[in-house]
Amino acid sequence: MILPVTLYGDPILKKRAEEIMPEYPGLTETIRNMWQTMYAASGIGLAAPQVGLPIRIFVVDTMQLAEKRKKTNGIKKVFINPTILEQDGEEWKYEEGCLSIPGIREDVMRPPVIKVHYFDDAFNEFTEEYDEINARVIQHEYDHIEGILFTDKLKPLKRKLLLPRLNKIARGEVDIDYRVKVYKK
Repeated sequence: MILPVTLYGDPILKKRAEEIMPEYPGLTETIRNMWQTMYAASGIGLAAPQVGLPIRIFVVDTMQLAEKRKKTNGIKKVFINPTILEQDGEEWKYEEGCLSIPGIREDVMRPPVIKVHYFDDAFNEFTEEYDEINARVIQHEYDHIEGILFTDKLKPLKRKLLLPRLNKIARGEVDIDYRVKVYKK
């Protein structure tokens, strides 16, 4: 089932998500819905808080980016209860966007290499290293489960200049082709 994407302004996007256990009710269906939602919105990553769930899960599919870039192998994975153990290398700039902040794309600095510990959808445990675009997308989605948005990483002046556009998004004034949920105070 395609779920509505939670828009900027909803407090769930600013809270650290909770770890889950293998017995989490409806886990398989939740993950399937997250994949469907991500693809329906033409995304390459989606974290559970973006669909209103305060749990530490995100999905990533960078296969399409890998095809364009040729030099990077893409990944298609589920990350449950992840922890970034290490970040390494000189930070590099890349223009990021977010399904919860439609229409805004900005350069964000991130390290090029990470080591992450996580569980997959069968609760198999992994510790793996990722680089380049895979590392970037994982870091972006990891930030979501930590309650951090890519706009939080921008310089204060840039954030201030974006505030009117962010406020419009928070009110649901968006022109996009996927379902969204606007936070009502």
